[in-house]
Amino acid sequence: MIHDLRSILDGWEYEPGKISVRKIIGRDGREKLQTRVDLGLLQLEMTGRPDGLRPHGCESFLDFIEQRLRQHAAGRGKGAPDEGFTISAEECRELRHEAHLFYQRFLSLFVLEDFEGVERDTSHNLRIFELCRCYAAGEADRAALEGQRPYVIMMNVRAQTYAALRRREYEAASARVEDGLLRLRGSGEEDSGAWGGAGDERPELKVLAALRQEVLERMPPDAAPRLRWELETALEREDYERAAQLRDRLSNSRSKHPPAA
Repeated sequence: MIHDLRSILDGWEYEPGKISVRKIIGRDGREKLQTRVDLGLLQLEMTGRPDGLRPHGCESFLDFIEQRLRQHAAGRGKGAPDEGFTISAEECRELRHEAHLFYQRFLSLFVLEDFEGVERDTSHNLRIFELCRCYAAGEADRAALEGQRPYVIMMNVRAQTYAALRRREYEAASARVEDGLLRLRGSGEEDSGAWGGAGDERPELKVLAALRQEVLERMPPDAAPRLRWELETALEREDYERAAQLRDRLSNSRSKHPPAA
């Protein structure tokens, strides 16, 4: 048996600053994900937990903790169902480790434009963040993952938005971006110390602002969100003739496509 990784890596050189990803078929006949790193490669499962493990017989350690929370709530009867539920420091460490595994995979899936997979994995990590923030026994464990929250929200929103654009659901794509901007701004006010940056200077907000522009530019010319954006731009430039034309087009668009009841 050949153990030297060079036989696997020949022709696949590491490029600093670039995420290089490929899919392969494993010995079990299932598709795997490989990511090139400076000293070798990472190999991840495409679904389930990226390392293929099933902690306590569950799909993931997050699922195990959530199952324990449900059992705790079922035994509470009346009153606050989660009162008294805590996650130990050791369990928090395991959740952070699992979040890192899912982070590695959603970065690779984003490169492959598997946006549904990115949404799934970022949602998984956001559930971990929320569990730790709400139920970790120690204050340090409650705060440990909060610095990652804005980035993961941003990636989750990007995945949802690009998936909607792929389906040509332009209104849905626009709504995903606007919702993401609100989520980042709202949480940022509460956690400004952990998140870093100030107001719209946070890099995640800048990325979503650029994505909003991209969505609008990819919309059909008579899409209502695009017309509203062009109208606002015309008014800012004091181009009132153009603004009047856009108002007429927007009015016609609304008459052709009235909002759903």
